[in-house]
Amino acid sequence: MANQILVLTVLAMACTQVIAFEPSPLQDFCVADTTSSVPRVNGLPCLDSKLAQAEHFFFGGLHIAGNTSNPLGVKITPVNVAQIPGLNTLGISLARIDYAPWGVTPPHTHPRATEILTVLEGSVAVGFVTSNPDNKLISKVLNKGDVFVFPIGLVHYQQNVGNGTAVSLSSLSSQNPGVITIANSVFGANPSISDDVLAKAFQVDKSIISDLQAKF
Repeated sequence: MANQILVLTVLAMACTQVIAFEPSPLQDFCVADTTSSVPRVNGLPCLDSKLAQAEHFFFGGLHIAGNTSNPLGVKITPVNVAQIPGLNTLGISLARIDYAPWGVTPPHTHPRATEILTVLEGSVAVGFVTSNPDNKLISKVLNKGDVFVFPIGLVHYQQNVGNGTAVSLSSLSSQNPGVITIANSVFGANPSISDDVLAKAFQVDKSIISDLQAKF
């Protein structure tokens, strides 16, 4: 009897979880309504579907090269729910990355998405680091047509390793993947993280921390 009760309890809990979470869409689409006053729970509220137009599902200009005249030598052109409201709730987005020679996308994470990157032009060195305690770097140099995956939440980077320009296209498993650039988050936090905390964390002098914080 005790075993039967345990089985029934587990089944009841499983059914409750299934009922509470429905991964399948319950409507054709949910165009993001950025003007709505409805409180945001997880994502953006839906525009009345009768008001949906082609422009809500469209983005033009991804073929245009981005301006890489910046200290990193990289320009990222995102195509997510902010650019295409019709992506809301669909769990997918894109980003074009243009690289100047030796340009770099610094170590960062996407807290809500796995990324799959395809090199369209040039040669790009990529890598991600596994979680503690191993912190193993998994890296590879990609050439035109090569594809690489960055698992959700892991720190990763890209760098053009050629003397010419490079271009890659990334698909991400969220309409709003988010991005946390490690250096910006650590040294550019507002208000600043205590230099005592950072000096101990990085095992360097506080003056070095102050110099780094001044850059962000």
